[in-house]
Amino acid sequence: MPTWDAQLYLQFANERTQPALDLLARLSSIPDPKHVVDLGCGPGNSTAILRQRWPEANITGIDNSPEMIATARQAAPSEKWLLADAATWASDIPLDLIFTNAAIQWMPDHARLMPHLMQQLKPGGVLAVQMPAHYLSPLHQVTLEVASHPAWNHRMDTARNALTKEQPSFYYDALQPFSSRLDLWETEYFHIMESPAAILKWFSGTGLRPFLEALETTEQKQEFERMMLEGYTKAYLPQKDGRVIFPFRRLFIMAVKKLQIASIVS
Repeated sequence: MPTWDAQLYLQFANERTQPALDLLARLSSIPDPKHVVDLGCGPGNSTAILRQRWPEANITGIDNSPEMIATARQAAPSEKWLLADAATWASDIPLDLIFTNAAIQWMPDHARLMPHLMQQLKPGGVLAVQMPAHYLSPLHQVTLEVASHPAWNHRMDTARNALTKEQPSFYYDALQPFSSRLDLWETEYFHIMESPAAILKWFSGTGLRPFLEALETTEQKQEFERMMLEGYTKAYLPQKDGRVIFPFRRLFIMAVKKLQIASIVS
């Protein structure tokens, strides 16, 4: 798991929070949840919109990054924040909602993770997930191309495998046995960025971090970013006003836990 820079992440807070708002808008089936977890809460931007929606709920933000939890606690000291491994954490009470915004892609073994999360819910509880689905985009493909450079290719295996990437059909099969309702959809956001350099800064706060951390020297990091910017400049052409359109696709999942679940496989 990479080391996080909460302030760099929050430089694009509006763009990063919009998918969480869109996911929240689909949760009409739980009008008044009592126990809510924001799993992989980061600096607390998604937790804040959960609090705004449900001011009386018991909400806990969970993240395994001390930097992110410290920033979240500073922004909202009255909220409950927990430093824990979100991939293995288990609740001591049945939950009404597990909300996870752009976090579970950093967690391994989704075949285990999805049933594990559903088991934390009470019957009728909801698992609400948003994660990137940008892996065919220039954003990701340029990264893989630069990472294959002979100067550092041998150091990049961990970075290339840092994210868990599955198809929607995988999540359907993993969640359907536990769900009375299961919705999956994708949305492609078209962010307006000032330049390709802004796209590089965006990605430096998230998916690029494992690649940069794999490099040995400051000079290598600078050269890696220079090559990335060259690729993004070719891939994301300017509009008439000089700004660039930056498409970013995301996958959404909403699963409502069955009132009764038959034995799956012993």
